[in-house]
Amino acid sequence: MLDVCLLGSGGMMPLPYRFLTALMTRFNGSSLLIDCGEGTQVAVKERGWSFKPIDVICFTHYHGDHISGLPGLLLTMGNADRREPLTLIGPKGLERVVSCLRVIAPELPFPIIYREIEGPEQTFEMNGYRLKAFRVNHNVLCYGYTLEIDRAGKFDVERARSQNIPQRYWSRLQGGETIETEEGVLTPDMVLGPPRKGIKLTYTTDTRPTESIRRNAEGSDLFICEGMYGEKDKAAKAVEYKHMTFYEAAETARDAQVREMWLTHYSPSLTRPEQYMNEVKKIFPAAKAGKDGMSAELMFED
Repeated sequence: MLDVCLLGSGGMMPLPYRFLTALMTRFNGSSLLIDCGEGTQVAVKERGWSFKPIDVICFTHYHGDHISGLPGLLLTMGNADRREPLTLIGPKGLERVVSCLRVIAPELPFPIIYREIEGPEQTFEMNGYRLKAFRVNHNVLCYGYTLEIDRAGKFDVERARSQNIPQRYWSRLQGGETIETEEGVLTPDMVLGPPRKGIKLTYTTDTRPTESIRRNAEGSDLFICEGMYGEKDKAAKAVEYKHMTFYEAAETARDAQVREMWLTHYSPSLTRPEQYMNEVKKIFPAAKAGKDGMSAELMFED
């Protein structure tokens, strides 16, 4: 199971009813944060989640509304006597940008591991999931992210018995372990059926529609996508500043055949995104207007 919470759904500036951009996921005892806009700490507290399990923070790009909450979050982690390493992932310039922000958080009791994204796409394997960064189209270098959790095939008891595999090894093989015995090497593929459908989450913001988004979001259980403007007369503005309208996001979700889409990263002038959803749903019926604190539990299929 993957827990997902849209902590902040605002773009450009925080509002009394809307924090800036941030998404948090929890899986298998670890937490991942994508972007860390102003208000992220308060949003985590309001959700009732903890800072302690956060071991990875990703950044789509380095505009202030996506990273301005980081120094305070680092200080909070340090004041909680954190000792475990924290991994930061982001576009080129990551360490330089974070080092500048850390002028107000110069001493931390935990190490920071910097992993700059190289090239148009890069995949990171960590904490039981696969995280893929892919380049999108904004007015600065910007990436979207796809998080995937694979699921092994079912354990085949009959295959295990037919190969005379001792029962004491079954659970280890089911868990993906390769076992060396006196009789030979036992591998998971000897007892597992074909891989089953896993869990897939895609998050992208501050971009025009791109083929990279459609391709990487394909088949996602949840697609969280920026919708800067709901007003149709702002389509030209979206093109000029390299953002997406609600309708372009819906078309992307439809083309990528995702299961559900949440809109996010609203313009400060967009006070009631819900009023545009009827038109959006004509393009993609499983669209929702995201809001701060919106959560989901993505489950493996039976």
